[in-house]
Amino acid sequence: MYSGMVAASGFFELAQDGLPDTVIILGPNHTGYGSALSLMRKGIWQTPFGGVEIDMELADVILSKTDIIDVDETAHKFEHSIEVQLPFLQYLYGDKFKFIPICFLTQDYHSAIEVGNTLIEALKNRNALVIASSDMTHYESAMQAKAKDYQALNAITALDAYQFYATVETQNMTICGYAPITALITYVKGLNAKAKLLSYHNSGDTSGDYSSVVGYASLIFKK
Repeated sequence: MYSGMVAASGFFELAQDGLPDTVIILGPNHTGYGSALSLMRKGIWQTPFGGVEIDMELADVILSKTDIIDVDETAHKFEHSIEVQLPFLQYLYGDKFKFIPICFLTQDYHSAIEVGNTLIEALKNRNALVIASSDMTHYESAMQAKAKDYQALNAITALDAYQFYATVETQNMTICGYAPITALITYVKGLNAKAKLLSYHNSGDTSGDYSSVVGYASLIFKK
């Protein structure tokens, strides 16, 4: 109920952009389970809208391009950051797409850049969509969160992966999925895409409490 409105602004844009064959979803690991970088290469994820199949063929292509991603189901067992995207995608596309989940326990810069570059190679000439799932600043006042978040958002819209990562680190920002976002910036920059900020809100806009909020943003990248 806090982040759904912001997420929906991004999915509204996707609804006008056609059907992808595969969606790669990058998300942080909140639980600590599993490998540093974990991919599930087969199976079906169930949501209230039904099942979504993992694209095993493309997962194997991704794995063949890098040695830093492990096949590990453990990291995904209790993690919400990736699965929360699936009902939106199912609402748009029904059962006509597959997906690949990649979960980031490690948040180091070089690994994130390698994942982004791996996706550039693996998704070449494919009808694929990449999503990075993350909240923005956690548990600061709305004013403080917005000031910090817009520093990060400006780096994202400039497609400056290093500046984004450095901003998060130097400002001690609590963006949970900053490595997935760094990987996504790297990927879309390699496609000569352009970024656009669609929506920014915080949990106070729903709860009415602006003293301690979580920030949410939705951005879209288009070639």
